Formats: sequence, structure tokens, C-alpha cells
Amino acid sequence: MSSISQKTKKRRKIRLKANGKQQKKARAAQGTPPFPIDPAKAGPDSAEKASAAK
Repeated sequence: MSSISQKTKKRRKIRLKANGKQQKKARAAQGTPPFPIDPAKAGPDSAEKASAAK
């Protein structure tokens, strides 16, 4: 039989690992938030500038 301190350490590790898992999944499902792209500030060979020129 394992000691109380070993059980406590194991439970603590499990709690830390599972902590925030639902929030992390929700944020990952939302994806990257949209943000405005300014073609004037983009680099000369950037994809943003190429897509704005079309």
C-alpha cells in the first residue's frame, strides 16, 4: 500500500494536468481571432500584399 504523501503527489499531478483542459479545448476550437490586415504596412513579398493586389 502506498503512503498518503505518494497518493497526494499523484493526485496533485493529475489535477495540474487536467486543469483548464475544457477552456483550452474551447479556445482551440474557436481558432485564430480575425484581425485587420493593412497592406500598406505589409512587407514587399508578403502574402497579404499579394492577396490585396488581386
